Amino acid sequence: MSGRISQALSRLFDKHRIVFWYDTKHELRGDFEAVSIPDVEKAEIANNEYGLKHRILRESPEQKFLLYKEGPQPEDLDNWLLDVQLAHGEFRTDQAAIWLSELELGLEFAEVAQAHAEFFQANKRKEALKKLLKPDDTAGQLRLKMLAVCAGSEPRMDSVVETLLQQLAEGRDDGIRLIERCGLDSFWWEQLTRFYGYEAIEPSLRDFVIELFKSCYAMGTDGEVKLTGDALVFLKRWKDSRQFEQGFETLSAECAEVLGIEQDLGKRDLRDLVELDYFRLIDQKIISDLVRAVVGRTVTSGDVALWVRQRRQGHWYGEFRHLYEAIEFAARFVQMLGEARLTMDSLSDGVQRYTRTWFQLDQLYRKFTYHVRMSGQASLMGELSEQVENLYSNNYLLKLGDGFQVHVDAVPRWEAYPVVQQKAFFEHWVRPYLRKDKRICVIISDAMRYEIGDELLGFIRQEDRYSAELEPALSTLPSYTQLGMAALLPNKSLAIADNDTGTVLVDGQSSQGTANRTKILRAALDGRGQAVKAEDFMQLNRDDSRELLKGNDVVYIYHNRIDHTGDKMHSEGQAFEAAEQTLADLIRLIKKLTAANANNLLITADHGFIYQNRELDESDFLGDAVSGDDIRYRDRRFVLGKGLSTSPAFHHFSSEQLGLDGEMEVQIPKSINRLRLKGSGSRFVHGGASLQEVVIPVLKVNKKRQSDVSAVEVDILRGASSVITSGQLAVTLYQSGPVTEKVQPRHLRAGIYTQSGELISDSHELSFDLTSENPRERELQVRFVLSRKADEANGQEVFLRLDEQHAGTSHYKEYKSLRYLMRRSFTSDFDF
Repeated sequence: MSGRISQALSRLFDKHRIVFWYDTKHELRGDFEAVSIPDVEKAEIANNEYGLKHRILRESPEQKFLLYKEGPQPEDLDNWLLDVQLAHGEFRTDQAAIWLSELELGLEFAEVAQAHAEFFQANKRKEALKKLLKPDDTAGQLRLKMLAVCAGSEPRMDSVVETLLQQLAEGRDDGIRLIERCGLDSFWWEQLTRFYGYEAIEPSLRDFVIELFKSCYAMGTDGEVKLTGDALVFLKRWKDSRQFEQGFETLSAECAEVLGIEQDLGKRDLRDLVELDYFRLIDQKIISDLVRAVVGRTVTSGDVALWVRQRRQGHWYGEFRHLYEAIEFAARFVQMLGEARLTMDSLSDGVQRYTRTWFQLDQLYRKFTYHVRMSGQASLMGELSEQVENLYSNNYLLKLGDGFQVHVDAVPRWEAYPVVQQKAFFEHWVRPYLRKDKRICVIISDAMRYEIGDELLGFIRQEDRYSAELEPALSTLPSYTQLGMAALLPNKSLAIADNDTGTVLVDGQSSQGTANRTKILRAALDGRGQAVKAEDFMQLNRDDSRELLKGNDVVYIYHNRIDHTGDKMHSEGQAFEAAEQTLADLIRLIKKLTAANANNLLITADHGFIYQNRELDESDFLGDAVSGDDIRYRDRRFVLGKGLSTSPAFHHFSSEQLGLDGEMEVQIPKSINRLRLKGSGSRFVHGGASLQEVVIPVLKVNKKRQSDVSAVEVDILRGASSVITSGQLAVTLYQSGPVTEKVQPRHLRAGIYTQSGELISDSHELSFDLTSENPRERELQVRFVLSRKADEANGQEVFLRLDEQHAGTSHYKEYKSLRYLMRRSFTSDFDF
């Protein structure tokens, strides 16, 4: 006891020269006599007040005194030393006073300590509270910090609420029980009323959370609102919290059930819901309505894109991302196909129109199909998938195939001038680098058709210091791997081997496998060429990859994921997943090559493919059997042989017509028809003469020394007034130009702040990634809800601030701001 008394007295003497000690119960004389504090003189009050007063004020005005009186403090009128006592300190030895002393708190907090004695009886709680205390704390702030200790949270009201709601979601009530035990419950409910407007005859945490969801949902749907705007600010912060999102989701689901949200949503239009994300059901309702609207053609693809973009900011977007993306791609596909004119004047015209616009229909179909598969929601998307499949197969693929076939039938030789032929690849694209003494790397990705090459182009251009261009080439026929790979090598003559293997000879040498391809490259390049598989190259360390490039003028790198996946019956349905993975593979491969000092790259493919996601009808297969004197090789889209019988279902080519040496004849089913092939898939096919199979991409990629990527600019458009007069502020933010490959999106956090930097509104995470050329379509409307703290800034300047995150950190810097004057009338507190 003596030690604690000495400690408490020492702390008092840090603040006061004179300390009074009244031993009310006549039990601490021994402690007084035992106490010894350096530089402090002890004296007893015992009918000697006048002499003491003269001694401590006149004789020793610098000396510290501890004045002890056995018994209670006299009444004020009888207390000759009252003026000295009021000017200095008092030491009390009741339990509340000792607690306050331990916390270095003044006696003005005695009432708090006495009212919440249970709180102070645990050393752990006192230690936690002590860490939170500040010299200027009021009794209210002290109680709030005690709430925080009970809850195990930060000493802010919103943090206390978040923590207690997390416990509620987990089925625990330890925090709220401790608050009740410590007698802090009435203060707690008063604070919920003060901060959020929550009032109830029998308040409870569960009742509060139901009212919270009910009022915030009502604020967005014109329902009955009982809580304040601060409740909405709190809910938005809570749902965006990484730490507490699990609790938010649990309680959101429970409240949706209690409030009958599913039934209410059934009566609402999706347009009224696009800004709300308090319940998972809202996303389900919007997605369901969007699917129906796209199927029924009652919305434009621009509308769908706008709504999907708004949903991207929502809490559940990550879970439903694939569905939103699938719907947006479907809407664009349906609209684009409706506007497309699939006519052409010649084979060459068809190829060029395909590379200008039509390929996008294949791309949109692929992206739609991929996202539907990734969503795992086949039933929900069933009707839309059926519609897209029918449109793609019947109105696009078959129609385009039939239209192009007319011109295939009409040409005497397989060519589409001015489009470069695949067998001229080396001379047309590789040789110019060698003439300038530049080394060149060629990446060949098996079955990377033109539309995938176009998407890769966009990804490469987004990378800093990379430039890329895309051109088409016309693949050799038949469009299969051995021939396409051979045609890309340096060659004077190409011939399909006179056997049943389908192997292709380059200048008489087999082109099968990387060893043979290396021989062909070395023969053409005085030994300075090499072929390597992409997976082998990716295994090389930095020094070995640099050595490989340094030792060769030309390196061919072979990547095979799409064809490897699509050509197998059991995996052909994953062809589009393979395409997505290929794009990621190739970006990694490009970066590894440039890290090994490869500045010039060419990327191309051996052939393209046709893919239809659903099982094919009998009518998609040729009924005609292949016949002839000598059938050497057959696949789903071509036949090789000699003396082949002509048939109206096939187009017949001689090797000469295809620019090949030898006597091999080729037959290709017309349009997009397939041949049946035992043990083989039929949805992913190539070998034929459709545009999807024969138009291949050639990308020229160059690594620059200087950075060439910037972020898009964003402006705050000031409205008619620069004065805030109500509890909300609607602002238009404007993206100054479209996002392109080199002008990249900007991600900002927006809020309204006081001059001291305190947030007084809800906060919005915004992505500016709009690609529209139309300025009106690059405007973003944002509504800020002011919190109760905004009242304290009345009559002051505040700032609408856009902040940007420092790359790779959790820190933000100011990007732009706009001043407003806060001038809210008391009438703004009323709802009518």
